[in-house]
Amino acid sequence: MADNGSSSTSAVLSLNKFSNLECKNLHDYLRTRPQNILEKLYNHPTICLAVYRELPELARQYVIRILFVEQPVPQAVVASWGSQAFSKEHVYVSKVLSELSVWQEASIPGGLLGWILSPTFKKNLKITLLGGGKPWSMSSALDTDNKARDVAFLDSYSLERWECVLHYMVGSQQQEGISADAVRILLHAGLMKRDEEDGSPVITRQGFQFLLLDRHAQVWHFILQYLDTVEQRGLDLVECLTFLFQLSFSTLGKDYSTEGMSQGLLVFLQHLREFGLVYQRKRKAGRFYPTRLAINITSSAANKSAPVLDDDTHKGYIVVETNYRVYAYTDSNLQVALISLFTELMYRFPNLVVGVITRESVRQALRGGITADQIIGYLKQHAHEQMLQDSRNPLPPTVVDQIKLWELERNRLTYQEGVLYSQFLSQADYNVLKEYAQTNGHLIWSHKEKRTLVINKCAHDDVKKFWKRYSKGS
Repeated sequence: MADNGSSSTSAVLSLNKFSNLECKNLHDYLRTRPQNILEKLYNHPTICLAVYRELPELARQYVIRILFVEQPVPQAVVASWGSQAFSKEHVYVSKVLSELSVWQEASIPGGLLGWILSPTFKKNLKITLLGGGKPWSMSSALDTDNKARDVAFLDSYSLERWECVLHYMVGSQQQEGISADAVRILLHAGLMKRDEEDGSPVITRQGFQFLLLDRHAQVWHFILQYLDTVEQRGLDLVECLTFLFQLSFSTLGKDYSTEGMSQGLLVFLQHLREFGLVYQRKRKAGRFYPTRLAINITSSAANKSAPVLDDDTHKGYIVVETNYRVYAYTDSNLQVALISLFTELMYRFPNLVVGVITRESVRQALRGGITADQIIGYLKQHAHEQMLQDSRNPLPPTVVDQIKLWELERNRLTYQEGVLYSQFLSQADYNVLKEYAQTNGHLIWSHKEKRTLVINKCAHDDVKKFWKRYSKGS
């Protein structure tokens, strides 16, 4: 038997599996924080109010009913406040309140268990509801700003700054203004990765999912990834979180003072300025303006009362024809860059872009980690009103099927490194080695007539040792 020592590939029907983008809401993030961090956060009334207003409605009812009760309330009594038909909801909100350390179990004389609010949370929630406490340092009185900025300017500024990040992700030519620090956050979040060939950042599957989110969800996810790195920057996580919550209660169009801010908060403010969450005319200016991105940052996506930018409202602009032509009625460079991720652009007019979906353009998107379902989902999400007349099939079925087929064509093979064994002296030797490799899960491929085996490269040393023992004994 000859061990050729060459690498071999084996074809296996398998689909590549990628992890999906995990987007956390406010509660999902806070429940992963250590108990001591939550205790420090709840020392600030603004955070208690932000947590309270994002609780499920039933949980808010429980908190209000026991807010002024000084002794534990029996758990059976709390459960009786709702109908038995909603017992699942009761169990769910009880779990949420416990995970957020809003309330905790306490023993009652007689062996019963009760619920009592966390003392720190109770004290500071009362302050927000009844008044009192210390005023925000950033709400200090300021002289009239001779160059005051209105809401329209702040909306335009925040949109421009945020789109700098998105432009960089899609690799468009309009990439000015993004810092190396923001790039590190994108890489840390897994939204981009280093290209294997030239090392330049390229968008990932999770990054494309990120681009499909609404702007509020994008900003919140990005800031969470930033908060994961604050301690590496020498900043205080609790201080930064507290400042974010304070911004969410600020007034759009009003300026606030930087007087009394620590050096760490001033650094954090500059980072928020870069991402478009605040506007500051210059670094040493003693005032700043929160933008709509900062004010809405802790608001739930289900909160329909939260103001939104006009740009965030859905406007269908894509028409897809059966000949794979894509017509995008847009003048947005960002939307054009997004379409170019999976199409070959042909023509560009002032308010229209024409492209075509080809095998190569789809394969290029697949190589970047974008899936066929994501491409189809994006086209459906931004389909023109004319295409939505048929609600069941807004896209031509032939185009949808072909995109999926191109993905299957690429994913039908996976490659596994192995070692080739051939030139066995007898059929018996071949059978013995094949049986050993197969029994131990080392066999990748075999050919009986040619007496050829492909063994997993990781098991090569083990198989060689077995063969030496077998050869000596025979």
